[in-house]
Amino acid sequence: MIIAGVVLAGGLSRRMGGGDKSLKLLAGRPILAHIVERARPQVAALALNANGDAARFAAFGLPVVPDSVPDFAGPLAGVLAGLDWAAERVPGATHVASFAGDAPFLPRDLVARLAAPVAQGRHALACAASAGRAHPVFGLWPVALRAALRRAVAEEGIRKVDAWTARYDLVTVEFATVPIDPFFNANRPDDLAEAERLVTSARD
Repeated sequence: MIIAGVVLAGGLSRRMGGGDKSLKLLAGRPILAHIVERARPQVAALALNANGDAARFAAFGLPVVPDSVPDFAGPLAGVLAGLDWAAERVPGATHVASFAGDAPFLPRDLVARLAAPVAQGRHALACAASAGRAHPVFGLWPVALRAALRRAVAEEGIRKVDAWTARYDLVTVEFATVPIDPFFNANRPDDLAEAERLVTSARD
């Protein structure tokens, strides 16, 4: 398996009050910097799915791939953008791992653990879970399914990740939540304050 990665930051961030959640500061650095630090070593190449002016992300040195489906079609559009980018730009890529753009504590072994059951050939897709709750935007997606995903998003209007993954053999991989739920996401200003507290407590 050759696994590329895509950070999904193409949403409208309504609950954060607009703007780019991934550029909000946490412990003096953008949330995206924390994500890239954890995600980049896990994949053969890493891209950022974001819409609008790519120059705002120039400091991260990542290729920026916008949605090819209009009107902010949700995380599946971001996954599709990542699959298209990997197929065209990452030689031999077989899969793409997706990472939420607002989850600064993602597991450093996420990709390896998602890939293990898929590599055994028993499952087509994998996603993460914690505390019994699935986190479908943290997933492992075969490049071979990009045409099927494009049809689902662009022609069928499917927006919910679960509605599409239900068509395939999906394995859910559980991660521990101690000392921090690794899929904690900063959706709202209050979440960002809590993330700051978690970073501080981890240092103590």
